[in-house]
Amino acid sequence: LPLYLDMKLDCKGGFVTLVWTDGRSQMDTSLLRLGSCFPTSLTDREAVFTVDFNDCNFRRLVTGKRLIYANDLTYITPPNSVIPSYIDLIVCEFERPRDWYPLVYEPVFSTYGLEELVFHIGLMNANFSGPAESTRFPLGSIIAIMASVEQQTHQPLLLLIDECVAATTPELQPESSLYPLITKKGCLVDSKKSRSKFEPRQKTSEIRLSLQAFKFAVGGEVFIHCSLVAWDPNGLGNTKKACHYIKDYGWELLDDPSHSSLCDCCESSCKARKTRDLVTVIKLEMVGMISLTAV
Repeated sequence: LPLYLDMKLDCKGGFVTLVWTDGRSQMDTSLLRLGSCFPTSLTDREAVFTVDFNDCNFRRLVTGKRLIYANDLTYITPPNSVIPSYIDLIVCEFERPRDWYPLVYEPVFSTYGLEELVFHIGLMNANFSGPAESTRFPLGSIIAIMASVEQQTHQPLLLLIDECVAATTPELQPESSLYPLITKKGCLVDSKKSRSKFEPRQKTSEIRLSLQAFKFAVGGEVFIHCSLVAWDPNGLGNTKKACHYIKDYGWELLDDPSHSSLCDCCESSCKARKTRDLVTVIKLEMVGMISLTAV
């Protein structure tokens, strides 16, 4: 926040209170919005929102041991204003109630909803025409994974896999043994030493991944943790991409090979632009379970 702005957030069990104060009194506080909600009270320098998590288009995420509510605080710039538009992510995080869903995750196919967006991720058969018949994979075989997001009433969305790791536990913990699959905001690092790759898209709201079964915790349960991003199809960049490595060629950008230079950071670090995009990013952690066996 700029030094002359102050924001106080108080998260309760079923509602949130947000107080926004502008020390310079330059902004029209009536133009602030929390999601779809107007301020519940106003002064020249202060806007107060006291709203229920079921209102204002809050996004709800249940993952691991946490229950998270998120929304965007925006300032709608009037015409000819010298004050730039503003957007900030508001997050309230609580301990997850035990009755949200079972602690043991469905190993074949999982569906999670985040308000109007519904994500799917699952293990598929070899041609991606249906769910996998088994979760046991011999070393060197191909593990087909497909993720999708339902468009519903939203603008066209591009689905990306932000990060993906294999772990020995159903929840990521400090003592978990990890095997990185996708890192650096969309780099399929496993493809540098295997036949793993992204498959050509059938639609922007879907992404298909072929993983070569890797040598990790052989004989035991392996949990694949992935983070998905629903994004503007025209907003590809260093941190919004799907890149895999092709032998004798190098890194290739799945959605536009002519712009594969966006994948160059896969060899170093992939940093976001300094400016904040006004397109909402929605992330959701998924968990699937497989068993890797010796040939």
